[in-house]
Amino acid sequence: MPRLWMQKPKLRNGWKAKVGLCHCGSMLEGIETGYEERYDFPHREAPPERVYMLATVPRTGSTYVSHLLWRSGGLGAPLEYLNFLPGSPYASAHGQPERQTALWRAALRRRTSPNGVFGVKCFSLQLRELQRDNPSLLLDVFATMFPKSGQARIVRLKRRDRVAHAISYARAALSGVWRKEQETPSMTTVDYSDRAVDDARLLLDRQDADWDALFDEMGIEQLTLWYEDVVAEPAASVLRVASYLDVSVDPAAAVTIPEVERQALEDGRRWQERYSARAASKQSPGGNG
Repeated sequence: MPRLWMQKPKLRNGWKAKVGLCHCGSMLEGIETGYEERYDFPHREAPPERVYMLATVPRTGSTYVSHLLWRSGGLGAPLEYLNFLPGSPYASAHGQPERQTALWRAALRRRTSPNGVFGVKCFSLQLRELQRDNPSLLLDVFATMFPKSGQARIVRLKRRDRVAHAISYARAALSGVWRKEQETPSMTTVDYSDRAVDDARLLLDRQDADWDALFDEMGIEQLTLWYEDVVAEPAASVLRVASYLDVSVDPAAAVTIPEVERQALEDGRRWQERYSARAASKQSPGGNG
């Protein structure tokens, strides 16, 4: 276990509250998430032959990317198998360490693709919450995902446009709309807030820094995917991940899974114009910058 993760976690209440909004309330009602049993791979008793973590932070387009990799049929099904927040697909295990461990181990059997590849998508705060609430499961996760053989594989998903990233998070946190399926005409516009964007930037930067510290200590060579590149060249991005994992992707192995629709962009552009105008005014003569 890395030294950083042997320390008592310092989870700020604000962090937990804001990140928790990603998967709470009625978000999943009537939405096909992909965690349903009918999307399982064939049951497997043997441990995965190759594992990787899709390590990211909220609002990087990670749901789209995880489904893109999953759809290939040869890169596992890297969903959030360690998210037990209320409203998440695994909410039934919230506050139940033994149930959480059982779900994790079941995912290893049910969500390993036939070629032996297993992936999991994680936010750093999810592991921090395990550190605090279910440390034995965290040890299990580390033993599986970061084997002593040194074959750990980390795919880091990031966004180049940090302002757009923060705006995406801020708007979702204020509106409670995290997926396209939740949008209604009255919910596509959100009242602008400078502070919400500033807070989101700080929050996201802290979580990325947590990943940096962990992987630097472990000396893991990561593959970095930029969301903007994945959207521009999805097929090439899948092949990059496959090459990094040293596995072949057979087009015939592709699977049918729920589609992930992109959310409306117009209001986000309006927010970006407002935020950029504020930044410019601070830098101009007579501004506050």
